[in-house]
Amino acid sequence: MRVLILTPTRELAAQVQEDIRTYGKHLPVRSTVVFGGVGMQPQVDALRRGVDILVATPGRLLDHAGQRTVNLSAVEILVLDEADRMLDMGFIHDIRRVLGLLPAKRQNLLFSATFSDDIRKLAGTILRDPATVEVAPRNTPAELVSQLAYPVQRERKRDLLVHLVKSGDWRQVLVFTRTKHGANRLAEQLNRDGVQADAIHGNKRQNARTRALKMFKDGELRVLVATDIAARGLDIEALPHVVNYDLPHVAEDYLHRIGRTGRAGASGEAVAFVSREERPLLAAIERLMARQIGMRSIEGFPAVAPSPQDRPERQPQHRPQQRPQQRHHGRPQQPQQVRSQPRLPRGEDLQPRARRAEPVPGYCPLSAHAPQSPARTSVGFPALRGGKTRPR
Repeated sequence: MRVLILTPTRELAAQVQEDIRTYGKHLPVRSTVVFGGVGMQPQVDALRRGVDILVATPGRLLDHAGQRTVNLSAVEILVLDEADRMLDMGFIHDIRRVLGLLPAKRQNLLFSATFSDDIRKLAGTILRDPATVEVAPRNTPAELVSQLAYPVQRERKRDLLVHLVKSGDWRQVLVFTRTKHGANRLAEQLNRDGVQADAIHGNKRQNARTRALKMFKDGELRVLVATDIAARGLDIEALPHVVNYDLPHVAEDYLHRIGRTGRAGASGEAVAFVSREERPLLAAIERLMARQIGMRSIEGFPAVAPSPQDRPERQPQHRPQQRPQQRHHGRPQQPQQVRSQPRLPRGEDLQPRARRAEPVPGYCPLSAHAPQSPARTSVGFPALRGGKTRPR
């Protein structure tokens, strides 16, 4: 094995493998891809046959290394695709473990559309005398991508999305949400609204993710709802619309999201839904790009909820008055009060009433013949007088 390519997502790994096969169709180069979510045995068989280029996700690669089904001692070139994501806190521990399995002398290549200063410092710890090649200014979106933001209430985002898709006859829309649960819920709601949609995220089975992405690329699916799993490197040919349903917490992720459109010289449109709570996130994105995003309001979708003065007054409901029930003497019946404790007779609230014992024929109580002992009384239970028997 001469070349090892690491990617952060399974979809990107599969896409890189397809590109290698396409570009190396007439070259004596053997390649394969390994990632999680599928069986390991077909991957083990491909590795045993020998490969020149291996495309992998870090987790599954370490699984193969632990089972000794892959040998990385002869790697000459290491490629980190989407390097800023590979070097963040989510992957850095796995990357360091992989680096420990590679030869010390090798060539390292890092590719990404965004590089923060922190990531550059971290990259410097694994590189030696690196050279930087930039094909565009840092943190700048493609010029062919038009950006537009719609201020809208958070509860009305779905209605606005349906309105834009139907009124604009959008046939292929990639929608980004912040959470996996939100992606599932939005896809279900869109289908109920008559818009064919599906969702992809990390909790879905790999077969379902691959099938949904293929249907979307082939134009069989109108809306694909995704988390940032689809924001990194995916190439969807001539994708016309990208919608930021939820703005990302990391401003750099916005650039990767809208980078799915406007590729290979084609134009595209990137739309963002901005609620009042997301205004600071929009400001962070504009500072990163050093430019402002145009705002447009749509009638019927206000940016804030209407104030109490603007809401229509509720008309009081007139209910027919019920006549009070009349007693036999003609006086209205008063409502009964509900008591939490049972009502006791007056004067006996603290003294329980003793029950009189019935005489039994042929039975004589022992107290009539035996000497009496000093009587003991308890609070609330007074002694009985007059030779009365103890209450049962």
